[in-house]
Amino acid sequence: MEKPWLKHYDAGVPHTIDYPEVPLHYFLEESARKYPDNVATVIQGGKLTYKKLNELTDRLAAALYDLGVRKGDRVALYFVNCPQYVIGFYAILKVGGVSVAINPLYAPREVAHQLNDCGAETIIVMSMMYPVVKAIRTQTKLKNVIVSNIKEYFSPLIKILFTLFKEAKDGHRVTLDERDLWLQDLLARYTPEQRPEVEVGPDDRAIFQYTGGTTGVPKGAIGLHRNLVANALEIGAFLPDLEEGKEIHLAAIPLFHVYGLVATMCSAVATGASMIMIPNPRDLDEVLKAIDKYKVTLYMGVPTMYLALCNHRDVMKYDVKSIKACISGSAPLPLEVKRRFEELTGGKLVEGYGLSEAPTASHCNPVHGRVVPGSIGLPLPDIEAKIVDLETGTKDLPVGEIGELALRGPIVMEEYWNMPEETALVMREGGWLLTGDIARMDEDGYFYIVDRKKDMILCSGYNVYPRDVEEVLFEHPKVQEGAVAGIPDPRRGETVKAWIVLKPGETATEEEIIDFCRDKLAKFKIPTAVEFRDELPKTMVGKVLRRYLREEELKKKETEA
Repeated sequence: MEKPWLKHYDAGVPHTIDYPEVPLHYFLEESARKYPDNVATVIQGGKLTYKKLNELTDRLAAALYDLGVRKGDRVALYFVNCPQYVIGFYAILKVGGVSVAINPLYAPREVAHQLNDCGAETIIVMSMMYPVVKAIRTQTKLKNVIVSNIKEYFSPLIKILFTLFKEAKDGHRVTLDERDLWLQDLLARYTPEQRPEVEVGPDDRAIFQYTGGTTGVPKGAIGLHRNLVANALEIGAFLPDLEEGKEIHLAAIPLFHVYGLVATMCSAVATGASMIMIPNPRDLDEVLKAIDKYKVTLYMGVPTMYLALCNHRDVMKYDVKSIKACISGSAPLPLEVKRRFEELTGGKLVEGYGLSEAPTASHCNPVHGRVVPGSIGLPLPDIEAKIVDLETGTKDLPVGEIGELALRGPIVMEEYWNMPEETALVMREGGWLLTGDIARMDEDGYFYIVDRKKDMILCSGYNVYPRDVEEVLFEHPKVQEGAVAGIPDPRRGETVKAWIVLKPGETATEEEIIDFCRDKLAKFKIPTAVEFRDELPKTMVGKVLRRYLREEELKKKETEA
């Protein structure tokens, strides 16, 4: 197919890449060989070199094998950003397992659902989240629970201070059940030489990335080793100034999200770069201190992160001029945010695009070339993109016409786990993936998202699928019908609003509905506004029109303004 975007690539960006036929963890082994003394991870002053990181993953791979983990088994990772996430991830791959990331913000019922859906029998969990695992364990197939305190790789002094003043207060100090295991004990029990010989290749499964996709039904997008190898190399190739073995990534975007996993962790490991771990990306003081102290060069994030840094009261007290390039994803990047951030740092901030079904990035604006306002940019090397009709996804549309964005290339997932019908909805003949995003392409090959996945809500960079919230609302004994949509929010981008029809004769308050949701949903999914109505707008076949509700809200706000 014709690729008009190639002529707009930055100088030095290849049109195609020679992908090695290797598993993803090959990059860790290579970085440990080429850059053994390079710092791989930093957290609270504590550092792990690539040599040490590789040894720790070998030790844990040996432990996992002894615990019964075999090739193809799913192993859950339940952490905020910290070295243990990296250790756990690569150890799982080395033993032939499949990594399944769990969002630390999930409510217990959501954790249980994901564990049951993927069939995980082993979980590696941060001590702060251990009580959640204990509470839902009997509802799952879990046999092995491995626990780690976030402090383990802090510098000695900060580790002591944390133990004295924060560990118990913040919920990190826990007592394990007899059958459960401390990660540090396992790592001490095994040697790197005991790592099992497991043959893992490019076509083996590496991750299940859970997503609501275009329909809102939670499902595991299966990423193969070759998918993640390809995308890590494509992202690196699209950043023409990247120097192997010398870059410093700010690991602030959550690693449990496929964007952080691939664009930050896998890309860093593939190039022997350092990762400065930020467990809480909303701690802006910590983010600014890290950029200043460690001279961060690359920072993958979302628009709200960059805006928050620009608006920070003390930003001028820190040296942020080390930043060379940042890719912004997950939401449209306002031009004013781009301008202010580039002025502040002297680096480049460009908008990109990706999704869990093609982990993770498929498009990006050139770092030095023409950046088109409102565009997600150009397809990365070896990725084909086109616009197809909305009805069938099989008819190619001409330049400028609006339709559904379709992708093909080495990053496209294998399928959804145990969901052939859902897979059939998004996969088309010839290996094309329907993204569910409405888009157009201009004559130069720049792509533009016209509308997001039909009803998805984006709160502070997190995906919220209305169905998740609506199912909880329907559990309320007074609720007859409920619908959820995203409404504009100056701080979060969007926030969740619920429209409720009560059962005849019932009365309820907004706070009552919100309180009902608190222990059943992750914090970012809880409605911040509730409106009671006599009926909900519907199609002729009875489907609730969320779009109408959202449009009514926008008109209301315009009138009020």
